[in-house]
Amino acid sequence: QVQLVESGGELVQAGGALRLSCAASGRPFSNYAMGWFRQAPEKEREFVAAITRNGNKTYYADSVKGRFTISRDNAKNMLYLQMISLKPEDTAVYSCAASQIYLPQTPKMAQYWGQGTQVTVSS
Repeated sequence: QVQLVESGGELVQAGGALRLSCAASGRPFSNYAMGWFRQAPEKEREFVAAITRNGNKTYYADSVKGRFTISRDNAKNMLYLQMISLKPEDTAVYSCAASQIYLPQTPKMAQYWGQGTQVTVSS
């Protein structure tokens, strides 16, 4: 089992940037494909980005392509989400997720979740 802890969420103005981090502990981090998801109030959790175990392939939701970048450092057991050109509609709780089986691109494909970090983008 892997434990995940997110950090980096905060209040930012539209057009600004943030970097979210997800620290993993437990089983070897490189065993897991990773993803970022987000959930806005009264909305379902949605896929944001995913990355393969060795980091050589990344995938993004259309809504964040060109603005968000997912990356990982397996030596440091860390996952990141660099976000630029933030919009009010990016406001949500962002959670990282891990899977040994799938590349997590839907919530059901994730096996383990962090507790989430709040990102609020003001207009």
